[in-house]
Amino acid sequence: MLTVLKLKRENQICLPREPEESTLATGVHNLSSKSKKQQENDGKLVKASASLQQIADSNITPRNIRKIVKDSIAVLQDTKLSVAVRAANAISMLDEVAQDPNMPSFARVTLWSAVSELESIRE
Repeated sequence: MLTVLKLKRENQICLPREPEESTLATGVHNLSSKSKKQQENDGKLVKASASLQQIADSNITPRNIRKIVKDSIAVLQDTKLSVAVRAANAISMLDEVAQDPNMPSFARVTLWSAVSELESIRE
């Protein structure tokens, strides 16, 4: 945005205008919405991890299922990747386990709940 200063009627000079307060407020609003979204995603990640930990700690869950669930928890805790990538990787690991006929029904429902939380994570 440019502001025109009239020195004389014939000569005009264009100078950059200072940013308005509404523009600054919009920038601050974008930052706060990003941090709010990050907090929401972190909360969903913690909730899904807690649900998966219940399955991993259960003695009636078969060993092969517990191993994959523990691996998916480790993927969720890997901070080298973004939250959305971690969630997507965990979902792909858990999808094959959800179809296992040896999985107890409580574990299946808990797993679906955790996958649902992970699917709602967006960046």
